[in-house]
Amino acid sequence: MADAHQTPDHDAPHEGPIKTPKQLIWAVAFAFLVPIIGIILLANFVAADNKPAAGSDGMSAAAIAKRIAPVAGAPEVKDMSDLTTMKTGEQVFAGQCAACHATGAAGAPKIGDAAAWGPRVAQGFDTLLHSALKGKGAMTAQAGGDFSDFEIARAVVHMANQGGAKFSEPKAPAPADAASAASAAQ
Repeated sequence: MADAHQTPDHDAPHEGPIKTPKQLIWAVAFAFLVPIIGIILLANFVAADNKPAAGSDGMSAAAIAKRIAPVAGAPEVKDMSDLTTMKTGEQVFAGQCAACHATGAAGAPKIGDAAAWGPRVAQGFDTLLHSALKGKGAMTAQAGGDFSDFEIARAVVHMANQGGAKFSEPKAPAPADAASAASAAQ
């Protein structure tokens, strides 16, 4: 019966994967070098600057300055009592109205087209000004934009007169000092 029960394998002596001194040296070297290389690569990854993709200059100083320019810039402050700071009708037309009225985009009457401006001029200056300030059809409201109501009125006179009207230049707004003195007197 003693022969029927052999010694199980778990009681046999164990052998590892390293069988020669040369294999032991390689295992120790790799066990030392692999973590060191991993630490160096990880440190380089963490310390590296944020590099944009190839061909992109989105993070350059000039690109960042361009993106924040509207936020960083101070708005233009106009003195409404100083008529020299006010734009002429032609300047306002070139800056705001020409996009549609020079080309006839979105059904806008082209500047100088007497046939297109005739029915509009017949409605009168006040109606044209109201349409320009509040918007009409595809034209958005102009009031409160880059130009004052007085400057928009100048542009309306400029465009209408180019289309055959004989509107006179609108009267300049009263200076702020005179307006505040008039309201204080009441």
